Amino acid sequence: MLSRHLGGERRLGAQLYHGQGICYSAGIDLATTPMQENAMATVTVSPTLTPVLERVSPESQGIDAARLDRLYARIDAHIAAGWYPGASIAMARHGKLVATRSFGTARLATDTSAAVPATDQSMWLLYSQTKPVTSCAIWTLLERGQLRFHDAIADYIPEFAKHGKGRVTLAQVLSHQGGFPDANATPAAWEDHDVLRQEVCNFTLDWEPGARVVYHSAAAHWVQATLIEAVTGQDYRQFIRDNVTQPFGLDGLCVGVPDHLHDRLVGAYERTASGEHVALAERNTPAFWRAGVPGGGGYATAADLTTFYQMLLGLGALNGTRILSPRTVQYVTRNYTGERIDERFGMPMHRALGVHVRGTTPLIRGLGSTASPATFGHGGAGTSYSWADPETGVSFTYLTNSQMAEPYHSRRLDEIMTVAHAAVVEL
Repeated sequence: MLSRHLGGERRLGAQLYHGQGICYSAGIDLATTPMQENAMATVTVSPTLTPVLERVSPESQGIDAARLDRLYARIDAHIAAGWYPGASIAMARHGKLVATRSFGTARLATDTSAAVPATDQSMWLLYSQTKPVTSCAIWTLLERGQLRFHDAIADYIPEFAKHGKGRVTLAQVLSHQGGFPDANATPAAWEDHDVLRQEVCNFTLDWEPGARVVYHSAAAHWVQATLIEAVTGQDYRQFIRDNVTQPFGLDGLCVGVPDHLHDRLVGAYERTASGEHVALAERNTPAFWRAGVPGGGGYATAADLTTFYQMLLGLGALNGTRILSPRTVQYVTRNYTGERIDERFGMPMHRALGVHVRGTTPLIRGLGSTASPATFGHGGAGTSYSWADPETGVSFTYLTNSQMAEPYHSRRLDEIMTVAHAAVVEL
């Protein structure tokens, strides 16, 4: 249902402009950025996507607006330094939206006839921030009695038992202990889901399931997508839409983007050693946008993604609509891997069943070192992170459009998240 209405505004530097049905909010004067030589394209898109949460002042929710300005200034500085072309953030608390802002450029002039400014209507590639959305569909099936976390995947997909995978459980898949971390499906499987099932069942083990914790970049969520289809008989993308996003009217959060929203999609880039932002060809095609890669191909506005996390902070409910019980949300956001090292990242990641948790280790990737131990969330490849803090009721989403290499990516994430946490002045 795409019936939401928006009257917006555009901010460039210190000036304010009214948008034509689109909400623009840029945190920097584009004339002073490294992209200044690019003419900015006129953005005319429909339908409009308004946040479903009521917008209120930061102060009304114990958020310091001056401290939010520090956050905006850090992102301005990143863009001015050429770290990424554009960004978007959203913060919410107790079911209210307290801040949204977009910065810089959504699409560079190298991809389009003229550069396109980032707006609060822009939908950003989530990369692995897609993962909790896909896993949320799995959680709903648990509540219906159609799945159990400690059953083997092969109980539902018998041919998955090939190559020694017969004992791999759903809980192991959800917590990155399945044993096939580098497996992947091919683009041939994006639309032919018979091929997808065959490819998933042909994944081979690298080690005994449960013996190690190693982040599965894509494979675990291809398994989850195939499992959703095996249990429900529905395309997993449609099931996610019907049971996770649309009950809350989250039209700007998609796993598989419909064609009428393609003009809202932000470009996907990678920062080279020389500081250029080069388009990632495979991720800038309609085929990829439609595919809805379940572990890395979703798109969202910052507001709709942080709203998803507000639903989880609401223990499965938001605005009078419920898709999960409180008990399930509490169960899936516990730490199931303890202090074991995630070998992909070289630190404990405190894996839950679809998200990861801050815990009490000195360092954590993406959630912010100063986050409360119960804070949970997920990140996306070299670009972005979202988190939810049950102690404060705050959720925060930070999206950018160019991958950064380590150690710079983790450094900027910890910087941004620490500043965001510091804006919460009433606990």
